[in-house]
This record gives sequence, C-alpha cells and structure tokens, in this order.
Amino acid sequence: MFSETLIKKFEQIETPFYFYDVQLLQKTLETVKNASEKYNFSVHYALKANSNNRILELIQKNGFGADCVSGNEVLKALENGFSPSKIAFAGVGKTDKEIKIGLNSGIFSFNCESIPEIEVINQIAHKEGKLAKIAIRINPNVDSKTHKHITTGLSENKFGVNYEDLPELLKIIKPLKNIQLVGIHFHIGSQITNLSVFKDLCIRINEIQDIFVAQQTEIEHVNVGGGLGISYENPDEDATARFEEYFKIFADNLKLKPRQTVHFELGRSIIAQSGSLISKVLYVKKGNSKNFLILDAGMNDLIRPALYQAFHKIESLTSDKQDSVYDIVGPVCESSDVFVKDFKLPEAQRGDLVAIRSAGAYGEVMASAYNLKDFAKAYYSDILQ
Repeated sequence: MFSETLIKKFEQIETPFYFYDVQLLQKTLETVKNASEKYNFSVHYALKANSNNRILELIQKNGFGADCVSGNEVLKALENGFSPSKIAFAGVGKTDKEIKIGLNSGIFSFNCESIPEIEVINQIAHKEGKLAKIAIRINPNVDSKTHKHITTGLSENKFGVNYEDLPELLKIIKPLKNIQLVGIHFHIGSQITNLSVFKDLCIRINEIQDIFVAQQTEIEHVNVGGGLGISYENPDEDATARFEEYFKIFADNLKLKPRQTVHFELGRSIIAQSGSLISKVLYVKKGNSKNFLILDAGMNDLIRPALYQAFHKIESLTSDKQDSVYDIVGPVCESSDVFVKDFKLPEAQRGDLVAIRSAGAYGEVMASAYNLKDFAKAYYSDILQ
C-alpha cells in the first residue's frame, strides 16, 4: 500500500497524521454501489465512522445518503451536499434542538428509539407546524456475536423498543397528528464478520412485519442498519468487505411487502481500510522481560485499542531488520494507552515510521485533545502522490 516514494513524503510530514487512500475509497464506493443497486437497495453512509469533510465530499458525490446520530451530524451532512431526503437521524437521546434541526431540514426519517421520544417529536412538530416522518427502531433480539460494547440488537440494550411491545406502541402512535410512521429500523451491532446473523435478522424482520399487517399498518421502508465487519488482520488482502455476499443475504431472505424499499447504514466497511495512522518511534525502551516501542501517536489519536481492546495491524515503513517483539504504546499518561502487546515488528530505532492500519473508521472522528495533545492532521493519496 505504501510505495517508497510515498514513504519519502511521509518522512517530511509532522507525525502523527492520518493518511487516506482516496483511490481505495473510490473503489470501495463503486463496489458498494454496484452490489446494492443490483437489488435496488439504498445505502446511507454512517457519519459517526468518519466525518472528515474530504471523505464526506467523495461519498456524497457517489450518490450515497447519510446516517446521522446527532443534530450536528445532520448539519454536517447538509453542508457537504447530502440531500435531506436521504438523511436518516438515529440516536436514543435526541435533544429538542436536534429534533428541530431534523424537522426544519426535511430529513428522510427520524429513527425513533422509545415511546417518550416519539411523543416529544410529535409535540415539537406540532409547535413547528411540521409533519415528522419516523421509523421505529426495533430490537429483534438477534445476537450479533460481536464485542459486548458494540452489540445493540438484544432486548436488554439501551437502543430501540422490544418487538413484543409493538402492538401497544402502535396504539399510542395512532392518534398523534404530527407523526407519520414510514419505516422500521434495525441495527444489531458493529464489526459483524459472521454473516449468518444477518439471515437471522431477516427472519425476525419477516416475523415483525406480520405484526404491522395484523395492525393494518403499512410500512414504506425497512432500514436494516449496518454492522458489516472488516478484516483488521489482513487489510491489504481483504481491502474490500464482503459486500456482494452481505447484500445477497438480504435480497434472498427478506420478504418485503408491496412497494417497500430497503435501506442500509454502512460506515466502517466503507471507510476503515482507506485510512491509516502514521506515527514515529520516539523511544525503544528495554525492560527486564519486555521491550517497549513508544510512539508519538496515542489513545488520543486512536482510542479503539484502549476502549474495545481492538486489534489494529501495525507495519514498519522504514525498517527491514529482523523481527523483534514489542509492546507498542503511546505517549499518553494512562496505562491503557497501549496499541498492542507482544507484537512482532522489524527491529526499530528512534525515528522509524510505522503505519497503524484500518484506522479510517472510528479513528480521526474519536480523537481528543487529552493531555492537551495536538490533533493529528489528515493527508490524502491523490495529493501526496
């Protein structure tokens, strides 16, 4: 992925920084578009994965919609040219201000997660003289078989309403004059690599659709969320996620009602492999039983390893020596500021460059100024090459 010419340019840039492979992103977007349009599926890009303006510009130009989880994400999507009619707005704790942003922007739908939220949206829509289009986020109680902190579709999660409560919920919604129920929404988790769980989701959605038929309630769209995982272990060999297989599962197993459309909210699988965090070795510290590689990038730049114990492959860009084993850590004043332990990497010295791969999703967007560290800048392959 990194040519000698590119590495030479990296050596002239202050580290740490984020590097985005724009050509790979464009290839990924074309793959997603071709695979989804085969079934007339609509894809909304999840801004929470990466809201870098240049990234959003590229995604919007390829015709994707936006999946937002805050009022500011809605505004960001609009600023970057996404059509309001393609913006879905989710989140368990929408504020009154955020609801007004969605209403006044004329978005595709609010993905609603509780009865109190629906009632508040109705009240605010009445005051604003608007009709709010909503989709009910339903917990299908399908286990996504992923990390416990990114599982969201079980009945005990804070997200959504339990499908057993739908008949009562529909009774409550019916008299609300400023609410238009247009969809049902699901999202069972993130970084899902066992694709069989999506078939389980389809089966449960089919069952849930019968509840709406029994209540004589028509639903215009089914939003199945996202969650498709990537390969953190082999970012070059598996640079593109299994989109063809993923969309085919829904095409083969969803039993749609007449005129229903299907929507997806993909983030990580679109952008993760296009981004890397480039860092410099500050010190090689030798201990009694361990050697530590201390980088200038830390958990303030990429928090996933500290937050989720997530693995990111790390590559040396400037050393071709024999492998040595390191705990690779950052400079932040926290014991949890560790990227990986007992990891083989070519023997390093001060000044060597390393690439922390698959950092395009939940990297730059989750960065902080903890310890008053500078925010890492972003650079792009089509500009550097």
